[in-house]
Formats: sequence, structure tokens, C-alpha cells
Amino acid sequence: MRTVLVPHQIAVPPHDERRHSGAITILHGQTMGATWTTNLVLPDGANAEDIERRILSNLDSVNAQMSTWLPTSDISVFNRAPAGHWQDLPDDFFHVIQTAIDIATDTGGAFDPTVGHLTNAWGFGPITNPFRIPPVEIVNEARSAIGWGRVLLDVVNRRVHQPGGAYLDFSAIAKGFAVDKIAEDLLSQGIRNFLVEIGGELRGEGFKGGDQPWWVAIESPDIESQSLRQSCDFLIALHGLSVATSGDYRRWFEIGGKIIAHTFDPRTGLPLANRLASVSVVAKSCMKADALATALMVLGPADGISYAERNEIAALFVIRDGAQLRPVMSAAMAAMT
Repeated sequence: MRTVLVPHQIAVPPHDERRHSGAITILHGQTMGATWTTNLVLPDGANAEDIERRILSNLDSVNAQMSTWLPTSDISVFNRAPAGHWQDLPDDFFHVIQTAIDIATDTGGAFDPTVGHLTNAWGFGPITNPFRIPPVEIVNEARSAIGWGRVLLDVVNRRVHQPGGAYLDFSAIAKGFAVDKIAEDLLSQGIRNFLVEIGGELRGEGFKGGDQPWWVAIESPDIESQSLRQSCDFLIALHGLSVATSGDYRRWFEIGGKIIAHTFDPRTGLPLANRLASVSVVAKSCMKADALATALMVLGPADGISYAERNEIAALFVIRDGAQLRPVMSAAMAAMT
């Protein structure tokens, strides 16, 4: 049976927007090790090439600030900086790290932007390492450098302090932020009807034509093949909403018949082994949905559901029960059915 999720309020589109029904422009490319796609209903006088240039400029800006794969990025400069260094930050970077630290604090470190050394140790980061199960001493060394509380922010001067050895990694929040950045830029240009997607994180505004919102199937893992499929079981109308998914099927490697997924518990230094196959979060901000999906994935079924309920987060948990996948919705998500 299909579950259909809709926002609590959907504004009826003006008559002049309904006449654009079916006239959808699709722009796409690659960024952040993933693909990006933007579907737009262009208003009269809008130029698709100009819009694409602005999207690419926004993506370049996010990468130049937050990509650990670029040695000249702001985040890479911070990661190489000596202990005691204060680094001035661009506004976007400061906004992301401030949000990341807030979520890390609130989740007790289930989400932690200083997890970079651990990501590198297991072979998922920019530091050249093969996919491997690292020695215990390497994991312990990486864990010793983790700790969002060690990274101090100067809110007045918009700068960050390197305590020594801290390695930031925004891979669980930057794509969501980039989706929001593109969406806000489109809205600033008077474009009200679009769907933005980067690496499976999405935000929809307005309508895709006529009076139909942007219908999106929520990702779900395929238990047979350790890969994703587009679930026909959960369909959501992204009208002024974002959805982000964290799952153990997105990036992984296999050693000795054991699946090692790319999401780690910063508190233990180990890959997750908590029966969660995926968590999808629905929120206005794609950046927050992105980070919260990872945090809930790390917290696991019991603590994750409890956290979602306490904080009124709309979340879908897909739990592995033996050979079955069992979906569980938080109350805020169930209220959208």
C-alpha cells in the first residue's frame, strides 16, 4: 500500500502560473562527487542559460569553501592549520559550521563535523587510503582528534579556532546547504516553481505545472543487493519542503563478506551496526534535513525515534528485521499522511 505524504498547507497557484503546465526546463550536471538536477517552470522572460550559470556559480562557491577534496578550499586550509590559528570565514561557511556544531551539541555527538580523520582512516575521504578495516590504533588516533566542542567559534568576527589536529568534514551537511543556496537564489530571481536535487537531497517549491506539486518517491534500500531503489511505498509532495536521506547503501565496500558503509559513529569510531537501513527527514531546510538524517542514523532505532519525537522531526526510519525492511514513521511524519 502506498503512503502519500503532503504538507499541512498547500497554496493554490495563481492562474498565470497554471498556464505553464507541462513547460518544465531541466538543468543538470555533476558536483560534490554526485549529480545535481534542477527542474524549473520558467516565468516569462527567464533565460535558462543565465539560470544555469548562476547555479554553477553557487555550486563552485560551496565547493571552494567546503570541499575537503580541494586543497585550496577554506575547509582544507583550516584542516592544515596549526594549533591556535584563528581563521576568518565566508558567511556561508560560518553558517554551515555554526549549524553543524549546534546539531552536534544537541545530539551528543551523534552528528559531528570533526569526523574527518575517521572518514579518511576508513578510506572514504580525500586522503589516499584503500577501502580497508584500519588497525585499532589508527581508529583510536582518529577518535582522539574528534570533538566538536574543541572547535571554537567567534560569532562577532565570524571566525573559527583550530585547536590542533581538528579535521572538519561537511559531507553530511554541505549538499543540503547547496540545495538551499540554489533554491534561495532561484526565489530571489522571482522563480517560484522548481525542484532542486543534489546527490539525493531535494527541495521543492511551488508547483510543477497546473496545480500539481513536486511528487518525489522517498529513497529506500533494496535488501537483496545493498543498493537503493526509489520506493513506491512513500510518496511526498515537496511543496515548500526538503527531504534528505542517510542510508547504509549509499557508499560502501565489502571485505570478507562484511559490508562496511560510509556512515560512522563518531563516539566509537566504528561503522554503524544498529539495524537501521536508512533514515529520511523532511524539513523546510535541506541543510538541516541532511544533517539530522545522519544524526538519527547514528543514534539508531530506539534513540533516533525518541530524539525525533522529542524534537517534532518528521522522519521515516527503515529498520532491518532479519530478511525484512520495516518502516517506522515519527509522529510528525505520520501527521503528513
